[in-house]
Amino acid sequence: MPDTLTQLTDFTKIFANNTPLIDTRAPIEFEQGAFPCASSLPLMSDDERRAVGTCYKEQGQESAIALGHDLVSGETKEARLNAWLDFIKKNPNGALYCFRGGLRSQITQRWIYEHSGINYPRVQGGYKALRRFLIDETCRIISQINPIIIGGRTGCGKTLLLEKINSSIDLEALANHRGSAFGNTTTTQPTQINFENNLGIDLVKKQNHQFLLFEDEGANIGTVHIPSCVQDKTTQSDLILLTADIDKRLQVSLDAYVINMKQGFVKQDLEYGFDNFSNYWLSSLDKIKKRLGLERYKRLQNQLNIALKMYQSNDSVEGFVPLIEDLLVNYYDPMYDYQIKKKENRIVFEGDVGEVMHYLSEKGIS
Repeated sequence: MPDTLTQLTDFTKIFANNTPLIDTRAPIEFEQGAFPCASSLPLMSDDERRAVGTCYKEQGQESAIALGHDLVSGETKEARLNAWLDFIKKNPNGALYCFRGGLRSQITQRWIYEHSGINYPRVQGGYKALRRFLIDETCRIISQINPIIIGGRTGCGKTLLLEKINSSIDLEALANHRGSAFGNTTTTQPTQINFENNLGIDLVKKQNHQFLLFEDEGANIGTVHIPSCVQDKTTQSDLILLTADIDKRLQVSLDAYVINMKQGFVKQDLEYGFDNFSNYWLSSLDKIKKRLGLERYKRLQNQLNIALKMYQSNDSVEGFVPLIEDLLVNYYDPMYDYQIKKKENRIVFEGDVGEVMHYLSEKGIS
């Protein structure tokens, strides 16, 4: 065995290249926060880690290490080695880490070398160092780039525009939420840590762009919170307003909140997919019940039930048209008008998607 096995210290390269990572921490640690390029292949299970931790507190490090080797031995050790080696075979240019780059990743790296002769790199400082790096880089990069913010009424196609621009950061995609009472998707949102990690990685990859586009957001997107350094910069940045007529906005909203959502729920659960889609709409409408007022809420709820029956019985979305139009014009537009008045001094351009794309291209943004 070489005197020292390889350690990686170039964190920018790790994230910019989507380096495949073995996360040797316990499953519960991985669930709390990880990286999109990482796979959970723990040295110890949650119970084993807990037992070793208790032993460390009561009897010291030497006894804890001995217990760990006793718990992860024989067939258990062999199974975990096979999992690591299978990952390495598929990802020869990857690396591994534990929480601090300490014993767990050192033991894993050594066992891999002893068993296969492969010097598989480990990340110096482990997860904690990678996490700190992304937090620091998020604030550094956001302070150095020029954000441009895309605003506009609900349904005007802001997300669709961002998807066409390479130099953009889609916060709602990273948050897995569309940022409103109806913003839930068919899958859960990431943890706050994972949202921040993914945002940091996106910024690292795009830090050489002179301009980066963001959608106009509040402090929170669903359950996740936008880091304060990003909020501070984007809320002071130039604002472009994307416009669209009501027919366009209706179609965009129908596609996003009705057709695509129903397809997503059904794909997820063929038997109960439509029921889950119905519950999504009913519960979302219920979230704004107080703001709507009881009489208006009941009217919209009745229209929603008609729309759901039409959609289920003959696959027609026409029942949603008056409902969505009412929500757009009478609920979301007044809120938008109120908020945009506070930002008038930041508006640098206003136009439809073609005009905005032309404006951006003239600034060298594509």
